[in-house]
Amino acid sequence: MTSTSLWQGTQPAADAFCARHVGPGARDVAAMLEVVGAGSLDELMEQTVPSSIRLRGEMGLGAGLSEPEALARLRTIAGRNRVMTSLIGQGYYNTVLPGVIQRNVLENPAWYTAYTPYQPEISQGRLEALLNFQTMVRDLTGLDVANASLLDEATAAAEAMALARRVAKSKADGFFVDADCHPQTLAVLRTRAEPMGWRIVVGDPERDLDPGAVFGALLQYPGSSGLVRDPRAWIEKLHAAQAVVAMAADPLALTVLESPGVLGADIAVGSMQRYGMPMGAGGPHAAYMAVRDAYKRNMPGRLVGVSVDSRGEPAYRLALQTREQHIRREKATSNICTAQVLPAVISAMYAVYHGPDGLTAIARRVHRLTAILAAGLRALSVRVETDAFFDTITVATGGTAVLVRARAEDAGMNLRAIDEDRVGISLDETTTPEIVRAVWRCFCPDAQRLAAMEQTLSAPDSLLPQGLLRQGGFMTHPVFHAHRSETDMLRYLRRLSDRDLALDRTMIPLGSCTMKLNATVEMMPITWPGFCDIHPFAPEAQQQGYAELFRDLERMLKDISGYDAVSLQPNSGAQGEYAGLLAIRAYHRSRGDEGRDICLIPASAHGTNPASAQMVGMRVVVVACDDQGNVDIADLKAKIAQNADRLAAIMITYPSTHGVFEESVVEICDLVHAAGGQVYLDGANMNAQVGLSRPGAYGADVSHFNLHKTFCIPHGGGGPGMGPIGVGAHLAPFLPGAPQDGGANAVSAAPFGSAAVLPISWTYMMLMGDAGLRRATEVAILNSNYIATRLAGHYPVLYRGTNGRVAHECIVDLRPIRDTVGVTVDDIAKRLIDHGFHAPTVSFPVAGTFMIEPTESEGRVELDRFCDAMIAIRDEIREIEQGRMTAEQSPLRHAPHTVRDLTDPDWDRAYDRRLGCLPGDVVPESKYWSPVNRLDNAYGDRNLVCSCPDISVYAEEGAA
Repeated sequence: MTSTSLWQGTQPAADAFCARHVGPGARDVAAMLEVVGAGSLDELMEQTVPSSIRLRGEMGLGAGLSEPEALARLRTIAGRNRVMTSLIGQGYYNTVLPGVIQRNVLENPAWYTAYTPYQPEISQGRLEALLNFQTMVRDLTGLDVANASLLDEATAAAEAMALARRVAKSKADGFFVDADCHPQTLAVLRTRAEPMGWRIVVGDPERDLDPGAVFGALLQYPGSSGLVRDPRAWIEKLHAAQAVVAMAADPLALTVLESPGVLGADIAVGSMQRYGMPMGAGGPHAAYMAVRDAYKRNMPGRLVGVSVDSRGEPAYRLALQTREQHIRREKATSNICTAQVLPAVISAMYAVYHGPDGLTAIARRVHRLTAILAAGLRALSVRVETDAFFDTITVATGGTAVLVRARAEDAGMNLRAIDEDRVGISLDETTTPEIVRAVWRCFCPDAQRLAAMEQTLSAPDSLLPQGLLRQGGFMTHPVFHAHRSETDMLRYLRRLSDRDLALDRTMIPLGSCTMKLNATVEMMPITWPGFCDIHPFAPEAQQQGYAELFRDLERMLKDISGYDAVSLQPNSGAQGEYAGLLAIRAYHRSRGDEGRDICLIPASAHGTNPASAQMVGMRVVVVACDDQGNVDIADLKAKIAQNADRLAAIMITYPSTHGVFEESVVEICDLVHAAGGQVYLDGANMNAQVGLSRPGAYGADVSHFNLHKTFCIPHGGGGPGMGPIGVGAHLAPFLPGAPQDGGANAVSAAPFGSAAVLPISWTYMMLMGDAGLRRATEVAILNSNYIATRLAGHYPVLYRGTNGRVAHECIVDLRPIRDTVGVTVDDIAKRLIDHGFHAPTVSFPVAGTFMIEPTESEGRVELDRFCDAMIAIRDEIREIEQGRMTAEQSPLRHAPHTVRDLTDPDWDRAYDRRLGCLPGDVVPESKYWSPVNRLDNAYGDRNLVCSCPDISVYAEEGAA
């Protein structure tokens, strides 16, 4: 027997993961192809994807790995990162994530596979968790309203600057930035301000502030150096000049320091990272923003409010500007789409777990250790520059900073490198007395002298300014006091997750959102210390594993897309749009084309597109779409001719937002290039292209990749997200620079955005390989066409491609039903809840429609269950059409049905109770019960409550 034959059949099947990721097996694929009328997947692809853009060969990723192989390789990569005790600070700290929260939120698919809570009835659990977040932030900051949430502290600061410009009465064009702000924040502020024509003025507010020359200011509290200063005099001067004041505040320090609201600030921003979230080389972390009541309707991001349902019971929902950019489009003040919901939930639960007393105890312990550290250094004749501080000090080394940092590194610690004479030292929740002693040894290796010093050392309990100590209580709501035992905490988390409908229960068929399987094997590495316990500004030599991971990801994304360079910095899809348009703008300017400021955008575009364009100083010109949802080529040519000398870019989504592969995409690219413009191709629908076509090969210049869609990072209830961009070689010099070094075009606080979730996408692509990724795309298109075929006899399918095919999503038109019998798209969406389904995307891109995207992960049984539910609902609509009941009397108008309906002793509706509560083939034993009846959205906006009210307030409002 030869060696080759001896080992034959002993290798793991490389396609095993693909077979588990892709829902339909071979027999189901054959049966579904018969339904849609295609002889094979290849034939269906030929009928769907234009031949002019088809990729005929391999992408270059190679064969997929087995799960053990992928994890073994990833462990090796993680092992190349050197986990140190980080004392760098600068907005990132070691923290302790309670195990009950790690296991039951971060690692629980009931939380991480949920979608953004646009359907509030099935999102009550995470909405309550986010209301806890808002209440916590509101109390800590002393302001009236908080959102939930923003991407990182630097981005939140940029949003605060934009908000200040919008609401300030001052006509000045400057924005003052405290020189003691974190460097990465300043870099992102510069990026945001320059295209808008706002001047960034950096200085010491004591010496350099000219209130009359600025419309707003950002003050760091405590400062990046650690210094705690009283800002009240500066705030008074700014207010006298009609400027708006924002403070970037550390939430742990706010448990012992006076709140920004009490000090007079109008806006507070910051990061909740140190409330339980690992550093993760930069994220994901939930940023916060809180504002005075007068500015609540101008605040970006998501706002959770309290409303009532149809029975008058309290219920939560997203309030006000749920998706501001869809309403205001190019007039939007922000392009924020993805929040950081999962990190926000974790931070809120960290606060619920500890309560105000526990948080304050942590803060006091950290401050006490810092006071001891400073006292010891002074006793060793080391000059500590910071007199009043919370957890951070700046130390002058007498020109030996490099030596001190080297000693620290040898001892397994990282200090902040400021310059050749100074280092920064930040303590945190994980700091111990032995760590303090180890820092002393870095300055004085003499053990005997250290021992003698410690014997006689004394340190004050507090070095915080007396006039800045927090006076009032915070987090007084019962939720922050009721869950002290792990038993209570565990049950609270389970109770909330049971109220939600996530991917672990059912298909979430949301068009343009690609709610696919987030496999367990992909999720496992994110809590490995080698990935999650790395500071984003740790020395490069300590991040060799991450460097390899980033190189792999960039290579694979380039292979998939056909682009020449990739930036992993943007930490959301909207940030990717922004970064891509900044690159286009910088490219034109480098060629002397400063006048190119027109961005063409089809009428069907996602609302973030025009919002992003205006944020980089471009003017939006809308291009019409034809009756089939395609870009109107005649109108495009006319708009190009009208704006040829000023054309900067076109933003298109491909396949189109209408769910078809436009045949004219190459022509569109050629027309724009001929006029001197660039093509931005929105990557939201990349799940229909991977392995079949490459944007960089058929004419696009830049795209973002929604890693939380196509590449399996879970949506997490609305975040985290990642939106890296790929660009052609000519745009590569204009990719985002390193924010900590003041790099140009920086869009996020960390150089690689939310790096800690990147192992998810790495694992997915490594497991799938070329063949698996192509198979996923093909089956996603098959599943969509299968649904379109099954529903076509009951609901009109609004758009189809040249050969009658849809792409990875389809739009069904519900407007004729509304027009004939008055049943609305919302009625059908809420009735789907009774069948145990999350609704498809509602009224986008066309009002009164469903956009349905099944993804490749859903098998035929689940697809049929969804189609059967839609058909059953159509039969109920026919009852109305035939005059047997009115729309107002039907179960559709009363959906979703709850246990209160099931047990209502006064049931008097025109339909049977069982039909209402258990429609179609719903099995009682596995029934999902909506926790609330249909919400009153108008009531919620009229009576805006955005923090946890006392139960008596609920009762009063319900009776109002």
